[in-house]
Amino acid sequence: MSDAPLLSLDLPGIRKVKSGKVREVFDLGDRLLFVATDRISAFDCIMPNGIPRKGEVLTQISHFWFDRTESWLPNHRLARAGDPLPSELMPFEASLAGRSMIVCKATPLPIECVVRGYLAGSGWKEYRTQGTVCGIPLLVGLRESDELPEPIFTPATKAETGHDENIPFEQAAELTGSALAEQARDLSLRLYRFARDYARTRGILIADTKFEFGVYEGKLVLIDEVLTPDSSRFWPADQYSPGRSQPSYDKQFVRDYLETLSWSKTPPAPALPADVVARTQAKYLEAFELLTGRRL
Repeated sequence: MSDAPLLSLDLPGIRKVKSGKVREVFDLGDRLLFVATDRISAFDCIMPNGIPRKGEVLTQISHFWFDRTESWLPNHRLARAGDPLPSELMPFEASLAGRSMIVCKATPLPIECVVRGYLAGSGWKEYRTQGTVCGIPLLVGLRESDELPEPIFTPATKAETGHDENIPFEQAAELTGSALAEQARDLSLRLYRFARDYARTRGILIADTKFEFGVYEGKLVLIDEVLTPDSSRFWPADQYSPGRSQPSYDKQFVRDYLETLSWSKTPPAPALPADVVARTQAKYLEAFELLTGRRL
């Protein structure tokens, strides 16, 4: 296991088209190369040091879910986890191993497809004051972290910086067209239920998650990362206790540490101590091992 996190990546001779909070995207002509780095962000700021192997966890969990859903839900993946790299990428194999995915050039929908199965985060804050989540009325008397009677679809806009903005389904339909919005909603709910039921058997509760879809050759396909600790709220089932916030398999240790500082939550972000990095890495690896039943 490498102790050095991969924080940035350039591939000489291959054009980088995007560098996000975590991913680097490269143009391979008729395909794209997604590479998940070990960067970690909190409060919309990227930390100066990362979490070793985090990018591998995100990529391999996405492969895991793609493997289990592609029979009924097409995705953008063109190469499986164990497939060899194409010849032009072989010189970079050491940097790409385990954390890269070759995908088709789908056109992303301009919305995030969020599914909530439990009352948490911003949904809980809204419910406390308005009795709704993203404008959707809920039963009276629910507690923080309660499971909802049925999962709800709460689309959001995509923000290049800062937070995504929750929008009504009608507005999502205006952005994508009604047919695509309805298809994305129905597939999101189906995928969430499938993953939720499986994860429960592995000791993980998926409280909420966000999916991205794109259009490729006229068809809607699932794109980007899927059901990872970065795109979802994973809770350990054996510690679940509604009426309070829950421990999670993501950036909890990072956020908890940052809350102890007098940092303004604007760049530049402070470096993370070694113990926070180690504990966060352990949670990401634990999530992978619980879901897949194997070690990374």
